[in-house]
Amino acid sequence: MLGRRQIREKVVQTVYSYYQNPVKFDVLEKNMFAGIEKIYHLYIYELNFLVSLKELAENQIEIGKNKYLKTDADINPNQKFINNQVLIKLEENPERLFFTGQHKQLKWDLHDDLLVKTFQRITAGKRYQDFMKEDGYSFEDDQKFIGKLFLRYIAENDDFHDYLGDKELSWYDDIHIANSMVQKTIGFLKEDEESRTLIKMIKDDEDKTFAVKLLRNTLDSWENNEKKLEERLENWDLERVSLMDKVILSTAIAELDNFPFTPSRVIINEYIEIAKIFATDRSNIFVNGILDKYCKDLNRI
Repeated sequence: MLGRRQIREKVVQTVYSYYQNPVKFDVLEKNMFAGIEKIYHLYIYELNFLVSLKELAENQIEIGKNKYLKTDADINPNQKFINNQVLIKLEENPERLFFTGQHKQLKWDLHDDLLVKTFQRITAGKRYQDFMKEDGYSFEDDQKFIGKLFLRYIAENDDFHDYLGDKELSWYDDIHIANSMVQKTIGFLKEDEESRTLIKMIKDDEDKTFAVKLLRNTLDSWENNEKKLEERLENWDLERVSLMDKVILSTAIAELDNFPFTPSRVIINEYIEIAKIFATDRSNIFVNGILDKYCKDLNRI
């Protein structure tokens, strides 16, 4: 499920989009939750990529078996990759299968250039070759291998990121969330348990209420929060503060003012991390300084 950090990120993104293109609140709220749903699509799309790597490997084995002149490797192929227990669990997961069946665009074509090139890079790599040489089929080893493979060739693959951004613009900003969800999914798998349920986007009504309330509070208190920000600027004009920095700070102040049971340091740390993702290099320091000063002025614990 999305953590509160990721919900805060979506609120920040939604507020930022509002000040670039104002719309009615009900439309804005609908767009925010549609954006959250798109993260789930990306999550499934990445899981499908892993499953498609397995399918591509199976196809390669079948091609080898059907060659007229066969090598020993063609006759007795190494099946350790296609027998990876984590890949099998992901392949058989009913929720992934059902959702992909409902959204055919999330299924990978086995001839897709990115998929084929990624598979070639993986099989040429030392980690893959060492894994294939190892004896046995330990679930823990399979899990570690797929986790590292995902990190190296998908999560940290700039070509993959660009491909996703071209396919769905919002995915480029949200890929770090989907990557975290895939990594958790791989880590949560158990050898003796069937993989039935994937990660949900919104845990419960409480999280949904939190998202809507924070969005509304931020928009309703925008002008007041700008004044609060301006009062705490030193040798700096409000006009020189970037829109994204204003959005992050206004959302943080709205949460500090309207969610009294969340410790101030937790809130400050969350928005510092959000600034690292969406703002400029030194914005996190700026955000920390303003919010820390605001909390001290209010005696906010």
